[in-house]
Amino acid sequence: MIKKIVFLIFLFSCLAGLSQKFKSSSSLISFYSEATLEDITASNKSASSLIDLNNKAIVIVVPIKSFSFKKKLMQEHFNENYLESHKYPNATFKGKIVEWDGSVGETEATAEGTLEIHGITKEVSIVGDINYQGDNIRLNTTFPVRLEDFKIKIPKAVFYNIAEVVEVTATFDYKPYEKN
Repeated sequence: MIKKIVFLIFLFSCLAGLSQKFKSSSSLISFYSEATLEDITASNKSASSLIDLNNKAIVIVVPIKSFSFKKKLMQEHFNENYLESHKYPNATFKGKIVEWDGSVGETEATAEGTLEIHGITKEVSIVGDINYQGDNIRLNTTFPVRLEDFKIKIPKAVFYNIAEVVEVTATFDYKPYEKN
């Protein structure tokens, strides 16, 4: 009997140690601003993310300065005047995947949580696709961001160059997370 109890304790401690955490191995975040005079696009491959399958928590951190633009001047204005990356170096999402049963395969899912951009935090619900295949997870989503919601001010001189709502697209590939 004691051997069975010791075995069960050992088994449960081993199972508790199994990692259900996944860390992003690659990422691509881009945004698109359709405007009267000129469309603006930028991309960022430096975002990082963690997903915990046990509680379906997700965290995403996006370094603002890592967005690259076709025109260097656009990148300067973006960092200095609009997103003020010297004051607010990261955008973050912290939340839970609420509509996903954790099953293998591709499925639509919803994440609810807080999105922080430009020092302003807002509750959001973001719909995306999750493709879970063994040791790999891919997350894809596209969602709108209203600049006014995050107090990103657009000077009147360039008002027609920048849309009030930008379309954000994100793709993350995840692998099992192992602490070193």
